[in-house]
Amino acid sequence: MNSRRSFIKKSLAGAALLAFPLSGEAFFKKESTRIVILHTSDLHSRIDPFPKDHPHYPGKGGFAQRAAQIQKIRKENEHVLLFDSGDILQGTPYFNFYKGQPEFELMSRMGYDAATLGNHEFDNGLEALNQLLPHATFPFISANYHFENTALKGKISPWKIFQKGRVKIGVLGLGIDPKGLIADSNYRGMEWSNPLETGETTAAYLKQQGCHLVVALSHLGLQMDRGRYDDIQLAAHSTNIDLILGGHTHSFMERPLLTQNAAGKEIPILHSGQHGVQMGRLDFEFGSKAEESPYQLLNG
Repeated sequence: MNSRRSFIKKSLAGAALLAFPLSGEAFFKKESTRIVILHTSDLHSRIDPFPKDHPHYPGKGGFAQRAAQIQKIRKENEHVLLFDSGDILQGTPYFNFYKGQPEFELMSRMGYDAATLGNHEFDNGLEALNQLLPHATFPFISANYHFENTALKGKISPWKIFQKGRVKIGVLGLGIDPKGLIADSNYRGMEWSNPLETGETTAAYLKQQGCHLVVALSHLGLQMDRGRYDDIQLAAHSTNIDLILGGHTHSFMERPLLTQNAAGKEIPILHSGQHGVQMGRLDFEFGSKAEESPYQLLNG
């Protein structure tokens, strides 16, 4: 039992409680609403755990252990959202043989609510990705990848809104510049737009739709070089994004990085590492209690 508790503690990244006040008649009551957001990224087809003798992640990762965690968290909390920030595919023989079908089907069984596209989702080209999408019961979202002239036209949404109790959560996806990362033939016809500008415009639209929280699922990387945009720049540019859940750089974080946005407000950025070794968790509390409670980190 102690070893199981230790695993759960070590495999949950960024566990924190963030308090948000809400306006409107519905929120004048004393009750508050807690939203639990779970996050993975860069799973890279790691369906099985690492071997027990692995030098870095012995016995960690894999889908089954994460599924058990998710099931437990859902039993303990009424409002849970589960997201992924891309690079679900590529990295083990499962992808080489089955081309991504097991990954999408298992994530569907685990009840993922949404994911964005990483660069490795394009490794077999747009047509192959198009054939994979029916195996995912969750939506893929991307605001700055545009597929109007491809087989994916109408199949990738820029954003999605989730209603959890009295709280409305808007989620948008942002993808890295494919140039130099993806073979030209594998994304021909897809257009890419600036993620900082597109992200802020989309987030502003979601706020206009009444979203109390706007989440960016980003596959830009935490901090990039060579002129590429990243999550820190995204936070600094935005006034309407409240949370960035990132991927691409395989960054393990024990707690969210608070970064000042364009309005001088600190917003959290959370990355969850790679291969499902960790799963990120953030708890948001909305309502009258949020006006009294400071930001607290539950894991110190």
